[in-house]
Amino acid sequence: MTVPRSTLRLQFHKGFTFDDALAHVEYFAALGVSHLYASPVTTAEPGSMHGYDTVDYSRISAECGGEAGLKRLVEKLHERGMGLIIDVVPNHMGVGGSSNAWWLDILEWGRHSAYARHFDIDWHSPDPALRGKVLMPCLGASYGDELAAGRIELRFAAQTGHFYAAYGPHVGPVCPIDYAAILQSAERADLSALAERFQGLTTQPADQPRAAEGRELLREFVAQNGRSAVDAALANYAPGESVTRDRLHRLLERQHFRLAWWRTASDEVNWRRFFDISTLAGIRVERPEVFDAVHALPFRLYTEGLIDGVRIDHVDGLAEPREYCQRLRQRLNELRDGEPYIVVEKILARGEPLREDWPVHGTTGYDFMNDVGALLHDPAGAEPLAATWAELTGRSARFADEALAARRKILAENLSAELDRAARALHRIARDSITTRDFTFTALHRVLTELVVHFPVYRIYPQNGVRTEADNVYFNQALAGAKQALSPADYAVLDQVDAWLGSGTAEDAALVRQGSAANAQAGANGQPFNHAGSSRRTAQTLFSQLTAPVAAKAVEDTACYRYGRLLSRNEVGSDPGEFALSVEQFHATNLERARRFPHAMLATATHDHKRGEDVRARLAVLSEIAHDWSATLRAWSTLNAPQRRALDGSLAALDHDWAPGPAAEAMLYQTLVGCWPPELAPDDDAGVKALAERVAQWQLKALREAKLRTSWLAPDETYEKACRDFLFDILAPQRRDGFLHALSALVARIGQAGAINSLQQTVLRLTSPGVPDLYQGTELWDFTLVDPDNRRPVDFAQRAAWLVETPPSDLLSEWRNGRVKLAVVQRLLALRAHLPALLSEGTYLPLTVKGKHAAQVVAFARRHANAWAVIIVTHLAAGLLDEGGDVPLVNAAQWEDTAVEMPAELTSRALFDWMSTAAPKVEDDGSLFLRDALATMPVAVLVEDGVPRA
Repeated sequence: MTVPRSTLRLQFHKGFTFDDALAHVEYFAALGVSHLYASPVTTAEPGSMHGYDTVDYSRISAECGGEAGLKRLVEKLHERGMGLIIDVVPNHMGVGGSSNAWWLDILEWGRHSAYARHFDIDWHSPDPALRGKVLMPCLGASYGDELAAGRIELRFAAQTGHFYAAYGPHVGPVCPIDYAAILQSAERADLSALAERFQGLTTQPADQPRAAEGRELLREFVAQNGRSAVDAALANYAPGESVTRDRLHRLLERQHFRLAWWRTASDEVNWRRFFDISTLAGIRVERPEVFDAVHALPFRLYTEGLIDGVRIDHVDGLAEPREYCQRLRQRLNELRDGEPYIVVEKILARGEPLREDWPVHGTTGYDFMNDVGALLHDPAGAEPLAATWAELTGRSARFADEALAARRKILAENLSAELDRAARALHRIARDSITTRDFTFTALHRVLTELVVHFPVYRIYPQNGVRTEADNVYFNQALAGAKQALSPADYAVLDQVDAWLGSGTAEDAALVRQGSAANAQAGANGQPFNHAGSSRRTAQTLFSQLTAPVAAKAVEDTACYRYGRLLSRNEVGSDPGEFALSVEQFHATNLERARRFPHAMLATATHDHKRGEDVRARLAVLSEIAHDWSATLRAWSTLNAPQRRALDGSLAALDHDWAPGPAAEAMLYQTLVGCWPPELAPDDDAGVKALAERVAQWQLKALREAKLRTSWLAPDETYEKACRDFLFDILAPQRRDGFLHALSALVARIGQAGAINSLQQTVLRLTSPGVPDLYQGTELWDFTLVDPDNRRPVDFAQRAAWLVETPPSDLLSEWRNGRVKLAVVQRLLALRAHLPALLSEGTYLPLTVKGKHAAQVVAFARRHANAWAVIIVTHLAAGLLDEGGDVPLVNAAQWEDTAVEMPAELTSRALFDWMSTAAPKVEDDGSLFLRDALATMPVAVLVEDGVPRA
């Protein structure tokens, strides 16, 4: 079995190892998943809690249990008929400490390192101080201050014979050509003799083995004679005295790295980062030797049958995603019979297709998460909630305005070095032609900025240097936006940049193809690309590797923390400007997926989500009571006004400069409503305090990500403390009869409708076309917030104890503890195992609903051969629930004449509900009345077969 029936995502780290997962395999099997879906298993930075900072692609993480631990886990999975999918990170590596051998070799040998072309480094920086060097932006303050403070030191590693510059956990290996000078500085005959081994060394590869031999002799000398002699040499580079400090400085200046304040990275970094993270360096997996090194381990694991497929992280960071996916598929196909399962982490805009020439099974499910999330919202709430947001905060009612401003800020402050590099690539092309040689760098930079700012999707995917029609749909939007923003004096430059970035003719495409060989040869020699075709390809790649991180940082990590019409739409992969999705549109997206990528992943929670799936489901109810919620926001703002803080920490600030400020305050109220635990009482002081601590962690991250009054680059700790004080004040025990009572009452009012939304999206994920993915722990209610809150330890033992054979309807009355959700997941995964072809390959048939409350129902059928499943879920239920009711269920009588029009083939068949004990009857005219189908559960999954009994 290779294509999963269903997956369960686990986050491995030193606190949750392969053996920890092995201990719960019986639970995973009883739950009904076919595959575990693991976070990266390769060796990451020590202590990594996520694994995406890989430092060694060749070894399985020892902290997670090593290869032996992984094999034990897989052996147990195979005993239970299950498999494993692993996360592969081909775009970047961790370079933030001293564990990455490839990176350390580059720091030591510069462009002559064996790994110099493994990373995406600009060795030809226009800054003379960086030419042939790598920027190391790791210092906590300016270089001069840190040097003078003695925090940068020259040290010696006795076990390896290396000299290195040390700054905290950061290591900069000294090039061996400087070892002779270091050793001779001690003026000792024994060290001078060792120094001769390093005399005349160059950085050329042929000299590097000689340096290794010299280091070995040095290591042996210290092992036999102790460190005193070497320490005498190190003393001549001690930072404590001006003379020796100056000698240390001059030594550092000769190295292939340049130590710098971390703030310089955004402006000066000369290597591609993952987004704006200066501890993650982009690698060039498009190079065959890098591809082979990155994938040797997963290829071996696949060959040995230990894994059944891979999830590719951040595919848009790669130079050539199409070629990468094709090469990956080809290699996996060659290694083992059967079909390898391949999905890519890809953010798609509404209407943007995943390219069919990528031989993958689909995405990791952000698109489905967006679809089902939007479905839960009432479109009638969009305008009043936007108006309330604008009125209360003074900010724009349109998300697009926030996104545009955020893109400009990210380009100017976080990714300016990457923008400069792309502009220089265009400038080199301009200088190569007499017709464009007068296009200045500044003009090209200006034009490129506007194109990136207005780019509506992550990136383009040119073929042979020419954009496809699919690319042009989005590139033309960026062109139009740029043209509107630019002066007419720049239009000629804009038109030329358009051509260079792929709007050209077949002749241009041939030029790029001809340049590919020259490009490869130049790269192999470490030379700049001069050929016109290869220069264009390089510019296109740099453009695409710029638009993708700008989109991620500006939209997901900035604008989504600034715009608060309704936070349930501010999610990874979603456009908060798109408020709701109709039932018809949801059916259309399912039909499209069934046609193009029937085995794509379906997710409603991930390790990267901003809010737990049940937080979003509850907040979506506010769209159904938009006017009441707007009034509540105003009332709470008035109620809590006395707790507002001036920036000096005093209470009752009356001017505009108070903390947290209207926008942050409004978002805070939504967050509290969304994540308030269902069983928490306002007089539970300990429980409320624990919630406040979690929300405070979210609040700090949200404020800094918004980058308005504080940020990661320039934190305003006074403002942040005032915001935290406000939060703890409004949740203090003395507020239990005031704000806490009002908050818990509002949660109680919408809680039942929120639970119906949660069960609705759970059923849709488990029955729609695709492979349903379950994020660890979300079998029960998921009221977590952004990481690290959503990566807290999971009590799998409790979940295992709560597995039952009884139908979910038996647990609905105790819905607050989440067992009903677990039962729904368990029952539908059992159905997928019982009739695997029905839900994995079955035709998707939207069903018509008629009657008074037809708009409150989503219904469709799945059919495979003679097998059928009919899925019916309650939709937008807030207005149908009994006031004061305590069960998330619409009273059967409320449905009145509402009915699903069933397929003719089912009118004579007996149907059984896998969610309850019901067996609703289809009328002779094909009508299935909701008063029968949804009498005991807000969701129904009707199948001709009854539930198998153990």
